[in-house]
Amino acid sequence: MEMLFERLARSRFRSRFRLGMKERDYLDTKGRAVIESHATDFVRQRLAPAQPKNDGRQTPMRGHPAFVAQHATATCCRSCLAKWHGLPAGRALTEAEQARVVGVMMEWIDRQTGDRR
Repeated sequence: MEMLFERLARSRFRSRFRLGMKERDYLDTKGRAVIESHATDFVRQRLAPAQPKNDGRQTPMRGHPAFVAQHATATCCRSCLAKWHGLPAGRALTEAEQARVVGVMMEWIDRQTGDRR
């Protein structure tokens, strides 16, 4: 995963994302476990299907820590998953792939908050 984060850091677009006060407050209020649960739901509903609804436009840019993490880690749409993570579009993501995507998102959130698990 470290190589992925090094590549993301070199991307001008990906590296500009940070958790804002609204997202940090939400994380502090709800807790990491709830955010991870939400991230799991977002991935299952918005990314896992072979043909996601509104693919390429299904992930808001802010408003939830998981949304910011998705853009920062290139886990926001199927074309980004294909380009950055080698997960081809046009087929449903397996449960293991979904877990990997959520793991990347949560690692980014942990790095943002200084929570190095």
